[in-house]
Amino acid sequence: MDLQMLKEIKNKTLPQMALRDNRFANINSLYNKQVLICGDTGCRSSKSDEMEEEIREALKEANAEEKIDVVRVGCFGLCEAGPIAVVYPGGKFYAYLKEGDGRRIVKEDLLGDKTIDELIYPESLSDDIVKSIYDVSFYTKQKKIAHKNCGVINPDSIEEYIALDGYLGLHKALNEMSPQEVIDEIKESGLRGRGGGGFPTGLKWQFTKDAEGSPKYVLCNADEGDPGAFMDRSILEGDPYSVIEAMTIAGYAINANYGFIYIRAEYPSAVEKLESSIKKAKELGLLGNNIMGTDFSFDLELRLGAGAFVCGEEMALIESIEGKRGIPRNKPPFPANEGLWGKPTLINNVETYANIAQIIYKGSDWFSSIGTEKSHGTKVFTLGGNIKRTGIIEVPMGTTLRDIIYEIGGGIIGDKEFKAVQTGGPSGGCITKDYLDTPIDYDNLTALGSMMGSGGMIVMDDSTCMVDIARFFLEFTVDESCGKCTPCREGTKRMLEILEKIVAGKGTLEDIDTLENLGNMIKISSLCGLGQSAPNPVLSTLRYFRDEYEAHVVDKKCPAGHCKALLEYYIDDTCIGCRKCARNCPVNCISGKPKEVHVIDTEACIKCGNCMEVCPTNSVHLR
Repeated sequence: MDLQMLKEIKNKTLPQMALRDNRFANINSLYNKQVLICGDTGCRSSKSDEMEEEIREALKEANAEEKIDVVRVGCFGLCEAGPIAVVYPGGKFYAYLKEGDGRRIVKEDLLGDKTIDELIYPESLSDDIVKSIYDVSFYTKQKKIAHKNCGVINPDSIEEYIALDGYLGLHKALNEMSPQEVIDEIKESGLRGRGGGGFPTGLKWQFTKDAEGSPKYVLCNADEGDPGAFMDRSILEGDPYSVIEAMTIAGYAINANYGFIYIRAEYPSAVEKLESSIKKAKELGLLGNNIMGTDFSFDLELRLGAGAFVCGEEMALIESIEGKRGIPRNKPPFPANEGLWGKPTLINNVETYANIAQIIYKGSDWFSSIGTEKSHGTKVFTLGGNIKRTGIIEVPMGTTLRDIIYEIGGGIIGDKEFKAVQTGGPSGGCITKDYLDTPIDYDNLTALGSMMGSGGMIVMDDSTCMVDIARFFLEFTVDESCGKCTPCREGTKRMLEILEKIVAGKGTLEDIDTLENLGNMIKISSLCGLGQSAPNPVLSTLRYFRDEYEAHVVDKKCPAGHCKALLEYYIDDTCIGCRKCARNCPVNCISGKPKEVHVIDTEACIKCGNCMEVCPTNSVHLR
């Protein structure tokens, strides 16, 4: 495989893709129309597989298979709108599809040239003008680098990846650059690791290259375990070759000939995509021996994780690949010096690798022109919680939280008041409305008591109890602690016990002080980064919402009306005595005669809320 062969594959493949990429609009398409269907796990859970089959069957019945192409692509990003089908030319955005809609799209649109207004994503239809999917406000403030091919190419086709400049970065590295020049380019780009604390990627590559010992290894951390995070999965399912190409470039740069992708077994679709992609790359001479006719050889294989959150920590990941129990090692030595089987090892996560080939091909100046002074490029986030548009977004570093939540995310569900956003998953912290206009980058988030982390972003409205949110994330950390070091193993349990005591209405002001002291102690004394960041959700909520903690322990009230132990139901004098509440009470704690005001025995009440739900006069309230 040489440059000429890459160009031949590109020229042969572009007519299949011309309709869906404006860059190639001057190329004659093989098809009259194309329909792209999201094949990401999120949409598949909404029955996109059935939708695809329905469309294919309808086209077959109409003998229209040759001129209308159906392509399964990766994630479009707007996950809450699935199943999604996008029709080209034009990029008409059909969303929230259900059984029967596929046949309508074939009959009325693909064959009848008529837009089906009621199936179009609401914002795509304005004054009878149908916008392209990427003209919807969810996309207009985004910039795609790591996700540039997701929702565009068929991830099973290495030819389509090559058609959109795939493997030109690797060709440039192998034929025009020395290993040190590759590393220098990554250094100058300012790319920082996208999986945790943001360590400079080029510097990590340099340390590994300079380390004594061989063989050296390249690892990809695809053990994505944060609650609500699925950025890496979407890249692996929608653009697996971007990671494979990048790891090959990394192997060349640090003088490694073998690599491992450590991926969660809970990601079966991503595993299948990677296995197939590795095989196809080998068949084309883009992986294996003498890549692209050079004397450089590099091979890859998968290692499946068993679901332990701690294996996202680099040393625990290495232990797991070696066949041991996945627990962190003491550092130093760091993986760059003594990693897999005691040899120099480079570890980056999926999103970090997804930037590499483009940086090499387009140059460090291109990448460093995006973002902020100290945080270059873009960042992928999973946007979830109490927000209207949930899914995966990619924005330039420096984009404000306000733009993400209100412009991209559409604001809070029910137009409620924004309360906080949790960034960085269980290792991150909560940020309040006072900081909505803060540009997002590594340093700003750290200064606010949170972190970039892998990119989870959970938005909360005013009905959220911040004490219980801290309890939720800490409960996850306690369950996932490997137990090796005492501060994390015992300290987080003690913190969780205190939080459970507080949400049960049994806490004291001394408990709040103890909680804070424990959190600070665990941060400085835990063995690994996961333990050191475990107290972050608690410490950040104490920093910004201490009054809520005090309300729980002093007033025995939950200001958000969430913590059941602190709720009290009562019936006002508008009660008509219909007895619906009494009949639906599972513990028979409501008394009263027919047509008279009823009374709730608050001691016996289990706070199930049935009485409030069934009351026809809204006479049941919380206090």
